[in-house]
Order: sequence, then structure tokens, then C-alpha cells
Amino acid sequence: MENNKKIRKKAILILEDETRYEAYHFGAPVSSSGEVVFNTAMTGYTESITDPSYSGQILTYTYPIIGNYGIPSPFSCKESISEFYESNSIQISGLIISYYSNRPYHWNMSLSLSDWLYQNGIPGLYGIDTRFLAKKLRKMGGSMLGKILMENENLPFYDPNQYNLSEKVSIHEKIIYGNGKYKILLVDFGLKNNILRCLLRRDCTIIRVPWNYDFTSEEYDGLVLSNGPGNPKIYEKPIHYIRIALNQKRPIFGICLGNQLLGIAAGGDTYKLKYAHRGHNQPVLLLKTGKSFITSQNHGYVLNAKNISKEWKIFFKNLNDDTCEGIIHDYKPFFSVQFHPEASSGPMDTEFLFDFFINSIVRSK
Repeated sequence: MENNKKIRKKAILILEDETRYEAYHFGAPVSSSGEVVFNTAMTGYTESITDPSYSGQILTYTYPIIGNYGIPSPFSCKESISEFYESNSIQISGLIISYYSNRPYHWNMSLSLSDWLYQNGIPGLYGIDTRFLAKKLRKMGGSMLGKILMENENLPFYDPNQYNLSEKVSIHEKIIYGNGKYKILLVDFGLKNNILRCLLRRDCTIIRVPWNYDFTSEEYDGLVLSNGPGNPKIYEKPIHYIRIALNQKRPIFGICLGNQLLGIAAGGDTYKLKYAHRGHNQPVLLLKTGKSFITSQNHGYVLNAKNISKEWKIFFKNLNDDTCEGIIHDYKPFFSVQFHPEASSGPMDTEFLFDFFINSIVRSK
């Protein structure tokens, strides 16, 4: 059982407009700063906390009770890929919740949430009205810079959008997974492990390369551009390589940040959303069929496809705010989506897009 004295220590959240929230501390007794964002999901905190797209961010959960099922073991792996984590480490800079369940239970639990954060040097706060905080963040564009401070400590604000975060979360050397029929070149901007799992289940050999890797001379059947953190306009080098790939006919599949980079390479632009999409309940419309899907999303930037060349079309759109949720080429096997078809966590309604990608490889041969 956890030490209740440890998790009752006071701490403070300070936002960039100097708003202060006094709360109780759990996890590591350290200060931290980053971009405060919120997620509306009811489950899946292990997956979100290990998602590299959250690098540099202080994650706020609006769901009132967090921690009740603990954390699974990191040692359950296939192909050296953790079965339950979306990367090999915690990616957030801090965690803010309303009520911390300090007596968790689950058959697969190996650690409590607090102990896991403590072991990884990540602070957490509880006792804050996180739904009220989420409303404030929405009024301020969906996020604000903030810092978690222990008693009598100080720390400057940190804006992760000013940096190339893929340098921090991407691999540094090429890694090969599987021995399947289809040879996939996967550019890692901070990818989630479930992208690997989804491709391996579809008879793929995956060549995973760093974010800035020159893949233009590589042999492969299909190119996947992964999710990742930060401002897409910072990624000038990979955008250049993607433009070269667009002159060829090998299939391309972009996910989240990969969607934005593909769109920029095709002549589009990106902007920061007034209300970011982070949760498991984002509805999207597949324009070709008129069918809607519920998707898992985690992004603050979105693609503006107005200036994209005429051979591209909107693939999906968001049914809440009509923003672009993906693009597709008229006659070449190129497409991308802003949401997460691999889910983990969240609904798996759109995992069929991995089959769509594999089928495009089959047709292109």
C-alpha cells in the first residue's frame, strides 16, 4: 500500500497568466514545466502517458477518477515491443487529475500510478477541479504554458512548440522488425508502438528509421509517416524527403503529425487549433462514403488544405468543427489521417486503414 503521507504533500500549478492552483502532490517530488493540455478520455492513461506525442506537455485528465487500475508490467513484450506501453518510457512532463485512486487493483497491475511516476521522476497533482481547468484551457486556445512547483521552488516556463521534439523521442539508429511479405519504411517522429503491432499483424517487415533519416534511396514497398510531438513546420528536412517521395508511386500513409507533414509537402499549410482534439470521442466523416467513425485523437495543430494542389482531396473531416482529418491523392496511392487508426487507447473503428494501405501496396506492384 502507498505511503499516504507521501501523496498528501502540497504543490502548486501556475499557469502563464499567473493563475495558481494549490493541490496535493503524488508521483516524484520534483518541479516541472511544459504545455498544459487536457484529455477527455475515460480510460487508457498508461497509453497516453507513454505516447511520445505528449512530449513536453503536462497532461490533465478531465475524467474524475484516475489510477484505479494501476500500471501493467513493462516486461511483457513481442518483437521487443512492449505489449501495453506506447513507448519505452513516460513521455509527459507532469500529470494533473481530480481524484487519485491510491488503492488500485487489477489482475495485470505491477505498480500503482504514483509509484510509476515516482520511479520515472515525473510529478503529479490531484485535488484540482480538472473540468474547470479544461474550460479555462479551452478559452485560451486549448492549452497554456504551466509549471508544477514544489514548496519554495521556482522554474521558468517551457514552450515545447519552439523545439524539434522528435530529436528527443525518435530512435537514433535503424531498427528492423518482423520478416513479412511487405517491406515497410516507417519514419519515426515519435511513433506509438501500436503502429508497429498493427503492421506486424499484416505480414510486414518494418524498417524503422529516425525522424531525419534520408530514405529517398531506400528500397521499400510502402512508406509510413508516424505520429509525433510539436509544431509540424519545424520538420524541414523530412518534408524535403517527403516531396521527393511524392514524385514516385510507392504508397504513402501518414498518421497524425505524418498527415500534417505530408500535407505541407503537397503544398498545404498548418495552424494551431482554437480547441485541440485530445480524447477518444472525436467523430470524423469519410467523405467518399458519407460514413462516420469515432476516433482517438491527440493533436493541437491541424492541416489547412486550401492551397494543396488539385489532385489532392479531403479524405476525412471532423464532424465537430469541420477541420481536415486527412487527405488522399486522386490517382497515386498516397493518403493520410489526422486521427489515430491504431487507437491504443481508444476506439479501433478505423484500423481498417492499415488494410487499405496494404491493399494499395498490392495494387501498386
